[in-house]
Amino acid sequence: MSSLIAVVAAIASALMLGISSVADQRSTKRVESRRTLSPRILLDLVRQPLWVTALGANLVGFALQVVALNFGSLALVQPILVCDLIFAVLILWYLWRRSGVQRLGRSRQTRIVFAGVGGAVIGVAGFLAIGRPSSGTTHVSFSVLPPLAVGLVVVVGGCLAVAAKNRNLRSLALALACGINFGVAAFLVKLLTSEFGGGLSEVFTNWPIYVFAVVGPAGFLLNQDAFQQGKFLAPVQAIITSADPVISIGLGILWLNVQLRSSPADIAGVVVSILLMITGIVITANYAPLAAGPALDSAPRGAPTGRPGASAEISYGRDAPRATPP
Repeated sequence: MSSLIAVVAAIASALMLGISSVADQRSTKRVESRRTLSPRILLDLVRQPLWVTALGANLVGFALQVVALNFGSLALVQPILVCDLIFAVLILWYLWRRSGVQRLGRSRQTRIVFAGVGGAVIGVAGFLAIGRPSSGTTHVSFSVLPPLAVGLVVVVGGCLAVAAKNRNLRSLALALACGINFGVAAFLVKLLTSEFGGGLSEVFTNWPIYVFAVVGPAGFLLNQDAFQQGKFLAPVQAIITSADPVISIGLGILWLNVQLRSSPADIAGVVVSILLMITGIVITANYAPLAAGPALDSAPRGAPTGRPGASAEISYGRDAPRATPP
């Protein structure tokens, strides 16, 4: 029963996060660009009704993720959350069709997108069916904090250094930093779920809540920065969606004693499933419509929808032309 609750809550969380992603991608392009990790971008975004919708969906999705992690292991819940990209693509595709914009290669593009969706779903299902992840433990000693903190600072700091020095790689580096923060945040949430029973005193006398208070907001800000800085949103979304479960599952195996089936055939099946999942994510993100267009735009008809001064447009995935609404 606990696993069933975890799966249902994770799927519901993925749906809400998918809705948030659709609204987030659109709204971050409508405000002034800020420096990385600047809270001022939130002051700009809060004036966007669409972003407020994204924030609400994100909070509901996070609450459902906490419920899922309370009943299931990281290795069970986090791969299911990959479905947020799938839900986002389906929502965008529906809104794109309703917008009435025509383009070439529509049927081919549709087949490729849904092949990517199918690959991601099969990869997730294969990982869970073949790996059969155990629940693991929910307690770690204080000795975990130093290597976790050092590793996080080094890797995320490296991503931010790349983003600062290389404009072409900026959005990709920010997306990777965001995905790493999200993965670590999921790991910390799993630790916190074991402390809820002891009340607030137990929660606030242990270190995970304080690390989460840094990692969670940092990941959220990096998410906004990556969406805004990315010229093409597909690689950004693909990196975030792929890095999050890989990091969290890795931490669960390393420190929470989460175990997968370990026969050679099972290990090969798990690796193939993860590669299929990531491939499906990349294909889906690259060929799906990337912005919802007029159907999601709260601005008056003909008003700019990008950065100040940009023209209204609907953007699509790889090799797809852009179309301007009449």
